[in-house]
Amino acid sequence: MSNDGTRRRSRASMREVADRAGVAMSSVSRVLSGHPDVSPAMSARVLAAVKELDYQPDILAQSLRRRETLTVGFVVGDISNPLFAEIVTGVESTLHTNGYSMLLTNSLGDPVMEAAHIGLLSQRRVDGLVISVLDETHPETINRLRELDIPVVVLDRNLPADIPVSRVLSDHRSGMKAAVLHLLDLGHRRIALIGGTAARPALERRAGLEDAFALRGLPSSYLVDEGSFAVEHGAAAMRRLLALPEPPTAVIAGGNQVMLGALRVVAERKIELGSQLSFVGCDDIPITDLFQPAVAVVRRDNYAMGRAAAELLLARMRDGARPTDVVLPTAFVARPSCGPPPP
Repeated sequence: MSNDGTRRRSRASMREVADRAGVAMSSVSRVLSGHPDVSPAMSARVLAAVKELDYQPDILAQSLRRRETLTVGFVVGDISNPLFAEIVTGVESTLHTNGYSMLLTNSLGDPVMEAAHIGLLSQRRVDGLVISVLDETHPETINRLRELDIPVVVLDRNLPADIPVSRVLSDHRSGMKAAVLHLLDLGHRRIALIGGTAARPALERRAGLEDAFALRGLPSSYLVDEGSFAVEHGAAAMRRLLALPEPPTAVIAGGNQVMLGALRVVAERKIELGSQLSFVGCDDIPITDLFQPAVAVVRRDNYAMGRAAAELLLARMRDGARPTDVVLPTAFVARPSCGPPPP
């Protein structure tokens, strides 16, 4: 008995639903699973009994019978990165709408931990996997992905052709080309790109830089300082560039964490963006609007990337769709951090 004197009702069983509806348990199962071979009258009786008894299906038992868990794994490189937070939201909201839950693991920027997380999620028998690979050439990660027998969607990375994955890619090249053309048209010639790890985004951004100079018929007077996508690399590279005998008149930070490090140096040295130095970042995170002056960026829709990843995975899990790529656009957003080069 509960405190208010009423009897607490136990959870109804499928047997009770079948008895109430006057049908076999197999008929209840067919109605609840959406089987096409069910008459409208039987479906109406079963659904009425379900409502009267407040019956809640045992999702775990159903998934075990179907050899599915209705769960998707997501291996994130660093959840503290605002980029991933938006992508995760896009993935999870789309999966939730379609009846799936998500298991999230955070690799903390460590490829060894990333490979271990792939193995862990495989042991948990997830139905599919979304991953943003930290290192496209890391042997353990590549081997783990080769061993999987579930659909996989990779975010913005190039992997060996023998791994059958779907991919959601950003068109970094066109967005970067537009940003560099804007700087060239303002009069800049000595433009520096702070690049990240030698993965697809960094390679595409460098290609966009080269495209812009070639399109204007200009000599390759640009500079590239490559390293990692970390805040620390952004700061160190910015200090190196500013210490050159001929420092660049414009700097592009090829990644949102790299941008944070570079802007830290700008703030420390009280450099006036747009007049003393022009600056472009990648990804429209909150600091780009809060920084004074506002920072020009190459923007992409991270939520849309997560949504597209979930949709590709659902198509493969439910419909057996073949691995495919989806390419999402980027766009240059001009802001006051860009101006003509100083005299």
